[in-house]
Parts: sequence; structure tokens; C-alpha cells
Amino acid sequence: MGDIDRKEVQERIKRQGEVVRKLKQEKSPKDVIDVEVSKLLELKAQLGDDPAKSKFVLKAPKGTRDFSPKQMTIREGALSTIIDCFKRHGAHTIDTPVFELKETLTNKYGEDSKLIYDLKDQGGEMLALRYDLTVPFARYLAMNKVQSMKRYHIAKVYRRDQPAMTRGRYREFYQCDFDIAGHYDPMIPDAECLRIVYEILSGLKIGDFRIKINDRRILDGVFEACGCPPDKFRTMCSAVDKLDKLPWEDVRAEMIEKGLEANVADMIGHYVRMSGSGELVDALLDDPRVGQNKSASAGLKDIKILLEYLTIYGIMDKSSFDLSLARGLDYYTGVIYEAILTESSVDMNGTEHKKGETVGVGSVAGGGRYDGLVGSFDAKGRSTPCVGVSIGIERIFAILEAMSDKKQVRTNETEVYVASPQKNMISERMKIITELWDAGIKAEMSYKKNPKLLNQLQYCEESGVPLVVMIGSGELEQGNVKIRNVKSREESVVPRSDMINSLRTQLES
Repeated sequence: MGDIDRKEVQERIKRQGEVVRKLKQEKSPKDVIDVEVSKLLELKAQLGDDPAKSKFVLKAPKGTRDFSPKQMTIREGALSTIIDCFKRHGAHTIDTPVFELKETLTNKYGEDSKLIYDLKDQGGEMLALRYDLTVPFARYLAMNKVQSMKRYHIAKVYRRDQPAMTRGRYREFYQCDFDIAGHYDPMIPDAECLRIVYEILSGLKIGDFRIKINDRRILDGVFEACGCPPDKFRTMCSAVDKLDKLPWEDVRAEMIEKGLEANVADMIGHYVRMSGSGELVDALLDDPRVGQNKSASAGLKDIKILLEYLTIYGIMDKSSFDLSLARGLDYYTGVIYEAILTESSVDMNGTEHKKGETVGVGSVAGGGRYDGLVGSFDAKGRSTPCVGVSIGIERIFAILEAMSDKKQVRTNETEVYVASPQKNMISERMKIITELWDAGIKAEMSYKKNPKLLNQLQYCEESGVPLVVMIGSGELEQGNVKIRNVKSREESVVPRSDMINSLRTQLES
């Protein structure tokens, strides 16, 4: 591109930029702005790479991050605990595409639908990055006509949110889901999901926790009994769901702002601030306003059964029936629950606190029953009831990383290092490490032909490698090898033929 052509394009870019700015100032429709922004980007692309003009910034995209070997080691350890629990309960695992047809995700997330990442038309299909793992699972069940499945899925999801890195809010993050699909007797699968939450949070040892339980039918019944119009149920749910973060006065103000009469909001407030156990369920069933409501009554009866099962599973001391729990997603139809860390030595951002100081951390798991979601994808509307839970894995990762800040974390699993104090031993080191690999032993060696022994041993100490196989000309002539315990620095000479057995014995001890 010549200088004259470049100047002309730059002038057009300037004019088009003014058009875009004006449209944004006038708050024009998004689709109109998007068209003009596309024109601007096309003009900028015509300039190509101009080293003199471009300033390349080396950074991860906004709302995303890289993970160090230490962070990945901590994450893999936590995921191992979680996956072991899922498998202990008989779950299969699946995977789905990172993007879905846009219409698959439309109208599934209530007010949060605005956070879905739309993709441009690709090959004739309007696509969007997955927002969670639940809707893709429902699509998978409907598409493959699967009537029952117990599955787990751990993968990244994407939200076009305004990122707040210091508060743990990202545009790309992992979700960790467990779901049970199928027609079963009431509350048996639901109770197992809550038992799984209990096992995982207990196993990870990240602090004390409490599991809050409610039912969407109870909330809908309360709204109806108090005079809330049905078309405002979901909107009011979103407002009530903020009670764990905001005082009732602020939630009440939001409900009124969204069109609810003040006296109706006050009646709703009387109920949604209640929490307790079986006694509260009985009291609400006897309540003349709520107990006579068909939706609320059905939900309360199921909660009563659920609490009995949780007592049998030994987790009732960690659970409570809490009417403030709403969970904002539109697809929930019945029981909903959320696990809250009540005490931890670090907060939800991973900030460590003084010894003995505890701090509320917030939600680390949530889920519920969504009996209508699969049917929404089926041409004949055939329903497959589902219940599941999503572990707040990113928040858990942040806590575990902060807890490990002052600890040495091994970032590899090398068991044996092959070393030599002499030069020209590269071939012999290769022969020995091949034997170790063939025997399934995790082994490393230096990539230098003639490394210094001190450097080799120092690497083992810094990396936490427990054993070293050392070879020299003397050992080779006698058919022996020397095994060194890195921690104790004790050394023993063993026959080469017995090397594998000796290493395994020491690794197991």
C-alpha cells in the first residue's frame, strides 16, 4: 500500500470512528452500532501491519489469565479429590463443544442472558460460547434421546461480564458439574447431590461450610400468595437472590423499583427472611397464606422428605432450609441449594488473614432441579427430569492457592533422577533412564552431556525428587549402581539387575 493510499484509508478510519462515537453517544441500537464498528474494523485491517504505527501489548486477553506450574499442581490436586468423589458415586463423564448454536442458549438464563458471548456467523450458523455446562448437557440428552444418566463435566465456560480480577470475576473460567437425569422417586437423587457437596467440601479442607436449601415452587407460592403478578416471579427471584449480599431494605427497594407494590414486597419480605429446619417446614405448611397454596405446599412436602434423607446421610448438621435462597437462573423448577463457606483463613479473593481470624467467603457450590430444560429441546416436549450441582471451583482454587503460599508445592512427580559425577556418561545415563521409563517409573536426567554433579543434586533438592541413581565407571565395571536418598543423603550400592526392585521398595517406604 502506497503512502497516498494509506493516508486516504487513515482519513476514512478517522471519519468512520467519528460515526461510531456519535452513535454511542446517542445510545443508538446495538445492531446499528455493530454494523458501523464492523466497517471501522475492515478499514483498519486494510492498513495491515505497520511496525512504525502499531504498539503490540504482550498480555492475556481482558478477563482471562495464565496459570503457573504451582497453580496448576494445586488445581489438579483439587480436581483429583472432586473427580474421585464423582466416580465414587457412579458418574460417567462427557464433553460438549465450547460453542453452541445461539438459539440453544437463548432464553435460558434470565437477566444474565446479556452476558452470553455471541460469535459472528460461521459457516452459516449463528453461534455463541457456552455460558454454563447445564444447558449443553440438556441439549446432549435431548439430541441423543438419553432418558437417564449420571454424569460429571469439568470444562471452561465464558461470560461477557465486566471482569473484576481482584474479586474473582473472570470472562473465562472452569465449571465443575455433577448431574443426575431420569425419572426417580422424589428427593433421592437430590439428597445424593447434597451428599456429594458435603464430601467434596469436607475433603478439600478449605473451611467450615453450610448448605442452604430452598425450592422454587415454595418461592413461587409465596409470591403468588402475597399478591405478586406471575409475570414478575422471575424478576422478583433475581432480587431476592441478592439477600446474601444486600440488606432487606435494598432488596425491597429493588422489588418496588421493578414494579411491585410496597405492601406486597413487605409480605414477601416476611417469608423470604425465614430459615430453619423441619420445624419451619411444618410451620409453613400450617401457615394460612402459604400452606394453602398448591405450589408452595408441593415444594414444602418435598423439602420435608429431603431433610429426612439428609439426616440419614449424616449431613443435616451442615444444612438449613432457607427461604432467602432463590438462584437467578430461569431453568430451575424445584429444589435449589447453595453451599456457603462460613469460615476460612482466606477470603474469596485468596487474601490470607491472621491466624485465628476467620472471614465469610461466600458461595462455593450451587445447583438444583431443572425438570423442564431437556423437554424445551425436544420436538415433542418429552421431559427428562434432572437435578445437579456445580462446584465453585475457581473460588476454591483461589482459596487453596492462598493457603499454599507459604508451603513448598511440588510441580512435577519425578521419582528418580539419573545422574553421574563423571564426564562422557550420557549413553549410560540414557540406558538407565530407558529402563526406568520401561518399568513405569517417573524419571528425569540432565540434558547436558557433562553436567556437574552438584547442579544435578541441587535440582533434585529444589524440585523434591526423592531418589537419585548415580553411575560412574567404577559402578559400571562392577555391574552396580548407587542409589541416593535426596532428603537423608544416605547412599547404597545395589546390583544393576536389582535396581528397579530396590527403587520401588524405597519409593513405597
